[in-house]
Amino acid sequence: MVKIVHDEPLLPLPTNAKELEQCLADPEWRLFSGCLYKIMVKGDDEGEEAMVMPFRPNRAQKRFLRRLWHRNLILKARQLGFTTLIAILWLDHALFNGNQRCGIIAQDREAAEAIFQDKVKFGYDNLPAELRERFPLARDSAIQLLFAHNNSSVRVATSMRSGTIHRLHVSEFGKICAKYPDKAAEVVTGSIPAVPTNGVLVIESTAEGREGEFYDMVQLSEKQHQSKKLLTPKDYRFHFYAWWQEPKYRLDSRTVEVGRDEHDYFDKIEAAMGCTIDPDQRAWYVATKHADFAGKEERMWQEYPSTPAEAFQISTEGNYYAKDMIALRKRGGITRVPVLDLPVNTFWDIGRSDGCAVWFHQDLRGEDRFIDYYEEHNEDLRHYVAMLRAKGYVFNKHFLPHDADHKRLSDTNKSTKQMLQGLMPGEKFSVVPRITELITGIQQTRKHMKGVFMDERACAGGIARLEGYRKKFSRAENRFLDDPDKSNGCTEGADAFRQYAQAKELGMITSNETSYQEAPPPDWRT
Repeated sequence: MVKIVHDEPLLPLPTNAKELEQCLADPEWRLFSGCLYKIMVKGDDEGEEAMVMPFRPNRAQKRFLRRLWHRNLILKARQLGFTTLIAILWLDHALFNGNQRCGIIAQDREAAEAIFQDKVKFGYDNLPAELRERFPLARDSAIQLLFAHNNSSVRVATSMRSGTIHRLHVSEFGKICAKYPDKAAEVVTGSIPAVPTNGVLVIESTAEGREGEFYDMVQLSEKQHQSKKLLTPKDYRFHFYAWWQEPKYRLDSRTVEVGRDEHDYFDKIEAAMGCTIDPDQRAWYVATKHADFAGKEERMWQEYPSTPAEAFQISTEGNYYAKDMIALRKRGGITRVPVLDLPVNTFWDIGRSDGCAVWFHQDLRGEDRFIDYYEEHNEDLRHYVAMLRAKGYVFNKHFLPHDADHKRLSDTNKSTKQMLQGLMPGEKFSVVPRITELITGIQQTRKHMKGVFMDERACAGGIARLEGYRKKFSRAENRFLDDPDKSNGCTEGADAFRQYAQAKELGMITSNETSYQEAPPPDWRT
């Protein structure tokens, strides 16, 4: 059942044909009056019937309309209605402008069908009858409306490449990047270039980990926003919408117990974002975390972020170290780690695709402190030796992966270990034995990650690799497989850190500190 809700219009209604034509020529009246477009709103409670309501932009949507640019990136909390807004915007643009192609890209066929039927087609079918007669359809398919009066159209699909797209919306691009990287590449190389400079492109999503096209685009856009760069029509304007900006996200604070740690979290967000999170908002957040996500903070960070950085603080489902990295952050393991006057160990992974990652580690009386991280691609061993010398550290031992002992069929017929020993005479190299099952090394990594400390700046690249290290996703089976996803560039950094855990488990890491011993007191009799 669908319940019809009638609200009074916010803007004055036309009283004659002339005023009606003037109103219809005004995009603001068409969108804000509540007279033209209707939307279907699901009930908040299970079993509650859906409602048909006049469309009026909410607070977040109004803010977005004020800041609309040629290219837009929206990082957001859930259920703020941006897909609904864009569907109405594109429908309105197609109805009142000739020869326009408006498109929406959804993450999969099911989502595309839902957006088309429940938002685009629903908006057209519920126009006043007089307008539907004025704007007849030339084509009404399962994914497209083509208007007979002006040859404009609105289409919803999982991909768009052909022709010019004057208005394009990419919905949940973060999810597309995480689960369908080939489709994400097609969007970037095929669909986005189809939008002309004077067109409008909106890419919108919740976050899905610290890798992929969406993450990279958001990072660049946010930096431009923070630097107050004057944007060109090719630059993306950054839009962020936190959960605490939505007025409906609140509950009676008398009904929800909020702990001291949770209040500390909200206080930190207030200081970081210059906002106020009142008791009812705090109650809603805590209740949602426990009721909808079984208390999992990482899900709240992803679906209801408080800050842009927090949105990417977790990785997608299928990440090997998601919970471990969250626990590491919560206990303060990612912090400023000063370099001490101690010898340094290095842990390596030398990838098959010409990538190499190195973690730098110091042992302070059994406390494992990671002070630096380095990664590079398409370089030979001499490059990494020069990098090590430039660091200026005094090294204790270099730990290499098991295949560093394999001799390579080349001019030298030497193993990686032998070549490094030749380039760095006097340094100590040790090969970490091979494990038969990857999951064994991952479990060892999870075990020893509980006690480490990582420098938040010098190790930022390595931290991102650990948080992005995930399982391969099978589109055919619609599930994550047990093999690492090597397409996102995180395997070398994660595997190098795993060498540390495996070496630690085998007792191969020894401190090179010299212990101070008090000299025996002199004999008073002599």
